[in-house]
Parts: sequence; C-alpha cells; structure tokens
Amino acid sequence: MLALASAHFFVVAYAGEVTVAVAANFTAPMQKIAQAFEQDTGHKAHLAFGSTGKFYAQIKNGAPFAALLAADDETPERLEKEGLAVIGTRFTYATGRLALWSKSSNLVDDKGEVLRSPNLDKLGIQKIAMADPNLAPYGAAAMEVIHKMGVQANVVPKLVQGESIGQTYQFVSTENAQLGFVALSQISLSGRITQGSAWVVPQSMHTPLKQDAVLLNVGKDNAAALALMKYLQGDKAKTIIRHYGYAL
Repeated sequence: MLALASAHFFVVAYAGEVTVAVAANFTAPMQKIAQAFEQDTGHKAHLAFGSTGKFYAQIKNGAPFAALLAADDETPERLEKEGLAVIGTRFTYATGRLALWSKSSNLVDDKGEVLRSPNLDKLGIQKIAMADPNLAPYGAAAMEVIHKMGVQANVVPKLVQGESIGQTYQFVSTENAQLGFVALSQISLSGRITQGSAWVVPQSMHTPLKQDAVLLNVGKDNAAALALMKYLQGDKAKTIIRHYGYAL
C-alpha cells in the first residue's frame, strides 16, 4: 500500500505543464490527446487554437508557447531556421484533408460540381467560406482547388474568409455561409460525415497538407513539453489522429 502511495506521489510531484499552440483544424483530436496525455503521464497541456500564420507572428514576438502544432510543414521549418525552435525536434504528426461542406444534406455532390453551378443564388448559396490563405494553409489549399477547377468567376464573388479554419467551420455550421472549405477532421468521425453533405477533395488537387510539430525554445527544458512531443508519436495519439480522418 505504501509503495502505491509513493508511486502516486512521484507522478504528482513531478507532473508539469506545457502551453501549446495548435492549428485550429486539429482542435478536436488535440483535446482528446491532451486528456489521454494527462491521464497517462500526469502532465497537463494548456492548448491555444488558431491560425498557423497568427501563431508564427506571436512566437516571433515572444509568445510563451513551448511547442507548435502547425497546419503546415513550412512554418516549423522557418522557426528552426530563425533560431526560435529546437533543431531536430520537428516531425510530421498528421496529414490533413480538405473538404467542401454544407449543413444541407443535399447541397454538395461527391465531386464538388456544385461549385460549377451557373446560378448559385438559385441554390440558395449566397456565401462560400474559406480560411484566409495568407494565414491558414487550409485556406491556401482551398484557393488552389478553386483555381484548378476554373471556378474563380463563380466562387470568388461569394467568398468570405475566416481568420482560421476554426472560424471558417463556424461560418458554415451556423449557416452564415451555405458552403465552405473546411478540414475533414471537423466534420467526420471514423470515416463518416457526421452532418450535412460534403465532398472530400482529392489530395492531388492541392499541395499536401503535411502538418508538422516542433519544440520551441521556451520548451527545451520543459519536461512536460518533451513528454508531449514523444506522446504525439505514440500509438495512442496516432489512433486518435486517424479516428478524425487524418493520414499519418
């Protein structure tokens, strides 16, 4: 009994905390991972969600994040080169998928042909949401798709931009926008769309959404930050990540 009590004291006494900047598309899986991480290690992860571009600016200005889970692979690499991240800690934790989504169950077909409709107004489509391509990699990917399909004239006049993919999802989920390019992870579980209708965009239509994590200088001596980086590469975290529609 004494041994068990001592073991519990060891976990509590050495448990730490880590503040993590997390790309908005990874909100749901990271919340699950953080819960499991705390249960398994005793460490607590404080999560901030937002656009990768905005986090980059905040980190440059001294924001006290110990780690970044970006929506791309370029930002963590840039932070390494600029001396703001620990060299050798960067890895791809997930590869995202883009989807065109509507809360209406019949609006989006399985090839995204709705975007070619000659009269979107007749379909009740006044606004189409996407993340700001200058701040969010999912927004940049959405713009690539629009250009590849050749539907700029049809779609661009109706575009409304969210600061992040999280805000973009809110536009569509509240039906302030009737269509939107969102992360597949926001609208699916175990490979099934949870609500409405969606087109899962083929990965060949845009730059791969490789999402890298990196340990920032603030976290280089933080035991909780080091433990989290290791945990993200473990089987339990990978199972959660796949559950939300990401590739590894």
